[in-house]
Amino acid sequence: MLPPVIAGVDGSAESLAAAGWAAREAVRRDLPLRLVHVWNWHPRQEEGEPVTAAMGVPPTPLRQWGRQRARHVLRQAKERARAVAPGLHLCDEQVEGPATAALLKAAGESELLVLGSRGLSGFTGFLVGSVAQGVVARATRPVVLVRADEIPADEHLPAGNGSASVLTGYRDVVLGVDLGDPCDAVIEFAFEAARLRGARLRAVHAWQPPSPLGLGPGEIGLLDGARRAGEWHGFLSAVLQVWRDKYPGVEVAETVTEGRAQSVLLRAASGAGLLVVGRHLTDRPAGPRIGPVTHTAIHHVGCPVAVVPHE
Repeated sequence: MLPPVIAGVDGSAESLAAAGWAAREAVRRDLPLRLVHVWNWHPRQEEGEPVTAAMGVPPTPLRQWGRQRARHVLRQAKERARAVAPGLHLCDEQVEGPATAALLKAAGESELLVLGSRGLSGFTGFLVGSVAQGVVARATRPVVLVRADEIPADEHLPAGNGSASVLTGYRDVVLGVDLGDPCDAVIEFAFEAARLRGARLRAVHAWQPPSPLGLGPGEIGLLDGARRAGEWHGFLSAVLQVWRDKYPGVEVAETVTEGRAQSVLLRAASGAGLLVVGRHLTDRPAGPRIGPVTHTAIHHVGCPVAVVPHE
């Protein structure tokens, strides 16, 4: 059986938007969609707050309430998914938490997991809750974060009169490439996403001049700015060439920009339909972490962000 696209839903506006995005992605990939709602009779356990049971509410009624609410949440999410993908093969599941552990288990069974992130404002970015951030930091499969007000037309270019439309072509898929550690899994995910949409792939690399103290003979840093940018562009083209050959139908635009990777990606993702970034799978003593570039992307980029784990 093919692994499904899975959306975690909790009844919030952002999770309903995630369900709609996941339904469209499942159709594009010709995969089933599974909606998962996690309920916990210790509803504050994820945040380390006092549990409801300790406040004198018996566990059994709480479980009954949790199951009843789960049915309501899943029904809402199914309606959202069906509205954008009427013929989609769809199933749903309710499981008992804690939510992070349950969603990580679901992610491991998925082609990709889709979660919601709540928009705060165009200036202060997006709120990624502790559960979503914990899943992104630990998942071994791709996780896509979708903002609360995302609608199908957001993936598409505006119509000729500037209005939103689902009849126009798809916006760019933007790929952040670290040429110091390019990863096949991240690049392949982005190329496949662009192919499925018939969209242009815009591969972006940010570079900064090295410190003169760290340079050795023949280092690229000895070149002037324009020539240095040209060298980086050559490296990027070489890394992408095998994927151009594998995906000949995907139009690719390559951008090499001097600056901090976080700032460069934020600018590049403006107006994009999807941003794809990577995250190292590491076993650090301090536990899994989200790198600074990925952290900036999931908190401040307006379009859906796919975080692809890699070795």
